[in-house]
Amino acid sequence: MGKTLLDKVWEAHTVRELPSGQTQLFVGLHLVHEVTSPQAFQMMREQGLSVLYPERTVAAIDHIIPTDTDRRPFCDDQAEGMMKAIERNCREFGIRLLDRSSGHQGIVHVIGPEMGLTQPGMTIACGDSHTSTHGAFGSVAFGIGTSQVRDVLATQCLAIQKPAVRRVSVDGALRPGVYAKDVILHIIRRLGVKGGVGCAYEYGGDVVRRMSMEERMTVCNMSIEGGARCGYVNPDETTFADLREREGAPYGRAFDDAVAWWRSMASDANAAYDDTVRLDGGAISPMVTWGINPGQAIGVDERIPPPEAFPPDERETVTDAYAYMDLAPDTPIAGTRIDVAFVGSCTNGRLSDLREAATIAKLGKVKPHVKALVVPGSQAVARAAEAEGLHEVFRAAGFEWRLPGCSMCLAMNPDKLSGRQICASSSNRNFKGRQGSPSGRTLLMSPAMVVAAAIEGVVTDVRTMRGGPHR
Repeated sequence: MGKTLLDKVWEAHTVRELPSGQTQLFVGLHLVHEVTSPQAFQMMREQGLSVLYPERTVAAIDHIIPTDTDRRPFCDDQAEGMMKAIERNCREFGIRLLDRSSGHQGIVHVIGPEMGLTQPGMTIACGDSHTSTHGAFGSVAFGIGTSQVRDVLATQCLAIQKPAVRRVSVDGALRPGVYAKDVILHIIRRLGVKGGVGCAYEYGGDVVRRMSMEERMTVCNMSIEGGARCGYVNPDETTFADLREREGAPYGRAFDDAVAWWRSMASDANAAYDDTVRLDGGAISPMVTWGINPGQAIGVDERIPPPEAFPPDERETVTDAYAYMDLAPDTPIAGTRIDVAFVGSCTNGRLSDLREAATIAKLGKVKPHVKALVVPGSQAVARAAEAEGLHEVFRAAGFEWRLPGCSMCLAMNPDKLSGRQICASSSNRNFKGRQGSPSGRTLLMSPAMVVAAAIEGVVTDVRTMRGGPHR
């Protein structure tokens, strides 16, 4: 039998097999940010350690950074403290810091790919659960804890268990108004939030093959929400075209040589998988979460399912979700009133996301009771969007156009929900209190669906809007 991409990348980066059964795995690219790195750097100091390969680590500032101002010091003392810490740590340990003065500041999982740092066949680690985003390029990328951040800084290696591989094939074609975000929410709904435990998800099929790199990143980004250790797409011509002339990618003959190697890392046609799942892309509708985890999602044209539609071991969580969200079973999700609309995050804060959102923003004005904001994923995304005039489209529709950052995805900055507000969000998690208010509620959906909800003031099927998406 042939090998999967995960098999090949794992073998290429294995230093040795440990007595515990884990692999000592070399990490090709280490990404750090201001929230999970301070303690790791402090442990390095306390143990008298230095960074082994500082050129293989790149630092981003995204989680705590305000999106309404670039003034220093930050109003939040804790945020300012984290900012000063990463600035000091990068100076002291010789690590490249992509702050606002660099012109490359942004969400770590947006700037890595756009700078060409993310490449096929790599192992990538970051102290952030959505590191799986980088798997869109055919890399094996995973989130790690703070003590592991220290380990990678000091040794460039991790002790890690090799996951099994589940092939998730999405066949057929998507209908108009259905996006990559809907695909991954559908996958998680079908396979469950624990369906990928112990696994890597290899995404494929006609739908995934036709996706742009930014769409593939959206799908891989939320692999962790389905319980998977990581998710990836095999590199192909779409991958290579995206990487050509990126700042961090090889160029000239070296690029051609790299493509030959990248191509060889893709899963063999006769690769052996631990499990295979096939889904019909044509059956996917625009998705909306109604509950308190990403698996509690339905098509916008469906009703909230009753408890008996779930396995017995999930019913307690389902009942809790009804109460927390103040939504009743057997009622439509469409028509649910929203208070806030957020377009952005490492899931959906890229240029193509903003373009799709802007096409819907041209169709109307944000309802007076809705606070709506658009947060580009990086300075490069913001520059490109502004060059196309997208910021003016959003402002004309009643959205705030913000500076790059994580913003309302997890609200470790001033962008937070208040009280029981409901947010239509293009981010990746709808956990209790995720967006800054202990009682705030989150409905996950695609950027186009978020804008449709902002214009109508309620959850709306974007396909019903006159002049809406026609793929």
